[in-house]
Amino acid sequence: MSRFVFPCPLRWSDMDAYGHVNNVSFVRYLEDARVALLFEGAKEAGVTTFEGELVVVRHEIDYRRPLLFRPEPIIVETWVTGIRNSSCSLSYELRDEDTTFATAQSVLAAYDAKADHARRLSADERTWLEKFRDDAS
Repeated sequence: MSRFVFPCPLRWSDMDAYGHVNNVSFVRYLEDARVALLFEGAKEAGVTTFEGELVVVRHEIDYRRPLLFRPEPIIVETWVTGIRNSSCSLSYELRDEDTTFATAQSVLAAYDAKADHARRLSADERTWLEKFRDDAS
């Protein structure tokens, strides 16, 4: 199993009135990691059909520790926990060297925007996803 590792910078504007990174920012961090994995990383490998063809249908986040602003990025590790005909499940760990700040899961559906309905994952997409699969985590 190979996890996709994304160094995610924090922004000063990510903080809330309590002085820690707001929960909404965590969802943005997940998005940044997903874009890097499924759009940028896949595109470099020749898989371009993910772009504009995936929609999030579910997020679940467990916040473990408060995250305070700092200039160093956090790490967002992402891996695939399930691949179905027209969807996939991802898991994430948002951490630094010493602390896990949150864990999360997302379900994504392959989508045909022109036809306005779900579509099957292509063979190339499935092959890309398999590189990061770990159903046991």
